[in-house]
Amino acid sequence: MDETPQVQPEMTISQEMKPHRGGVVLTLGIIGIVLCFITGIIAWVMGKNDLREMAQGLRDPEGEGMTRAGMICGIIGVALAAVGILWWLIAVFVIGTAGFMEAAHM
Repeated sequence: MDETPQVQPEMTISQEMKPHRGGVVLTLGIIGIVLCFITGIIAWVMGKNDLREMAQGLRDPEGEGMTRAGMICGIIGVALAAVGILWWLIAVFVIGTAGFMEAAHM
């Protein structure tokens, strides 16, 4: 009997892993810095989840760099928004206190 070894065809990345979303995460992260911090939050969450899936072998690791960059941009966008909101709250408090003090002296 002639037994030839069975060769299984190699599976491509698209067959065994989800495609990477590095471009989407990076785009959302940049928009999060420039325009709207909500997209920064989305980039942060998507990036974190996608990087975890890449580490587990569930997602194509080819986009890891773009995904990581997008997640970092998202974090920066959220941090800048938080500083801006805090600055605005302090300004409102100072202006409101000054107006109250001025009215009390009249």
